[in-house]
Amino acid sequence: MKQRQPKRVFICQACGYSSQKWMGRCPDCGNWNSMVEEWQTEKATVVEPSTSPISIRDVTAAETGRFTTNLDEFDRVLGGGVVPGAVVLIGGDPGVGKSTLLLQVSEGLVRGYSGQGGKGFPVLYITAEESVEQVKMRADRIGISSSQIFVLSETRLESIIHHIKELQPRLVVIDSIQTIYTDSLSSAPGTVAQVRECSARLTLLAKQSALPMFIIGHVTKEGAIAGPRVLEHIVDTVLYFEGDKYQAYRILRAVKNRFGSTNEIGIFEMTDTGLREVLNPSELFLSPHSEGTPGTILTVTIEGTRPLLVEIQALVSPTVFGMPRRASIGFDLQRLNLLIAVVEKIGGVQLGVSDVYLNVVGGLRIYETAVDLAVASAIVSSFKNIPINRQTVVIGEVGLTGEVRPVSQIERRIKEAKKLGIRKAILPASVEVDGIELIRVNRVTEVFENLVDLS
Repeated sequence: MKQRQPKRVFICQACGYSSQKWMGRCPDCGNWNSMVEEWQTEKATVVEPSTSPISIRDVTAAETGRFTTNLDEFDRVLGGGVVPGAVVLIGGDPGVGKSTLLLQVSEGLVRGYSGQGGKGFPVLYITAEESVEQVKMRADRIGISSSQIFVLSETRLESIIHHIKELQPRLVVIDSIQTIYTDSLSSAPGTVAQVRECSARLTLLAKQSALPMFIIGHVTKEGAIAGPRVLEHIVDTVLYFEGDKYQAYRILRAVKNRFGSTNEIGIFEMTDTGLREVLNPSELFLSPHSEGTPGTILTVTIEGTRPLLVEIQALVSPTVFGMPRRASIGFDLQRLNLLIAVVEKIGGVQLGVSDVYLNVVGGLRIYETAVDLAVASAIVSSFKNIPINRQTVVIGEVGLTGEVRPVSQIERRIKEAKKLGIRKAILPASVEVDGIELIRVNRVTEVFENLVDLS
């Protein structure tokens, strides 16, 4: 193998675009001042085939079971547990609790495997940002002291792979990928070339040895995982650990999952002794007020396989500018503008000189259209200053002509609402549900005209 002379290239740290000369703006992603000089060494190698084509009928698929982490919220997001050989990338803001979460996952895997009669479940936790003593301090704080969890402070990829092959653990945690480097590249740790090469080699090792691997990734100021976009394509699952570090609640969300649904979320609460699972998340997304207030309404959304009772808040106030403002937190702004147009055209509510603000309580983000009727009703309730009873839930999709359309899994939504004491439901006219007082509507105007009756 003959090694060629290194060449100088400029690589965009946001998307991985390479150029022979420096440019102030990346022509691929449009980011400014993201081109960084790197030296690349190309190796002339002779590629020899390692495998031969085989008929798909002759392939035997091994039935491999999943490992449970004893954290139901975490297992739900993964699709039922940890798959052998799976590579999971976890991103989140600094201080949100990524390291704490994976320490608890490691402890749960060790405890769960030992409880099933296993002889041992060694876990290798590789910390490239902290010392072994710092990891020990965190482990003591959250009550983790298993002898099967091994900690290694290392940043060199070749040494990490050596220790993995020597220890032969059942799970590997990399904290974090942006601080790992390989001797085969001369660029600094965290650059596009280093992140891409280290991730690819770790993923290949995981696949060859059926070794599940969790990789922690830094995030940019926009909230996306730092590094090249190919990093998310290499791994099997991409999880985002969301939440304000000054608040107690955290949401684990899957944006890519080859072994499960991407609609699932896991909800945790950060405490002095680590992360605690929230068993009844519907109570989290409700305000403590017992009486209805104008612009506040309850609805039920489906996140993956879980129904959640959430509170929608709307505020309509006269604008002081020439152009009214529309703002939304937790709900699609384009969808909000569409519903405002329906309220104005079909409902006859003039919002052209009013600012409209919408908020989903608890920091949840809602993407489904089943909350359309609740959003429109909350806007009209705030505009007319009419409170809606807290014992009423509103569910339905709104069309452009003002019709109320049925939604999926209505029985599960009503069951969740009844569990929290809801007595009345406003639903599309075509829906049939037992066990709760129903108000069936065909058009949004039927709800707007009867808001006084719902107070």
